[in-house]
Amino acid sequence: MRLSTTARYGLRALSDLCSYYHDEPVSVSDIAARQDIPVNYLEQLFGKLRRSGILESVRGAQGGYLLARPANEINIAEILQALGEPFIFGSCQTEKGCENAVTCPTFNLWRKVKGSVDEILKATTLEDIAAEKISLLEKFNIDPEREEVRERALKSKEA
Repeated sequence: MRLSTTARYGLRALSDLCSYYHDEPVSVSDIAARQDIPVNYLEQLFGKLRRSGILESVRGAQGGYLLARPANEINIAEILQALGEPFIFGSCQTEKGCENAVTCPTFNLWRKVKGSVDEILKATTLEDIAAEKISLLEKFNIDPEREEVRERALKSKEA
């Protein structure tokens, strides 16, 4: 089992949106720069999240994206589904199914594992993830603006 790039980027970007801003729209380019995610890719992800009712967009010079609902009402399972990235354990969990499901000795194992993971993803909210990020920033006494400046400096050194 591996978490896709889409899922990782989507969760990181939403965590960023929640951690730094509350009621102000945030531009995709700002989040992309902080999270080192290609802007075009993040725009596609945010489009999916907007269409599924997780984000809303604001047009104009001060525009960007906001959460459509409070972060404590958005669970991780919903986000992954909106991004089109469900967790699947074995071919028996896919739409196609598996021709060996009837006699497979691990069928029940993968079904139990998937059930447990689904429960965790449904019980974990975006607010939980954002709180973890904020806790880490405070623990290491990292000022987000200084961190952004540091990241830009590191990138310019690489170029």
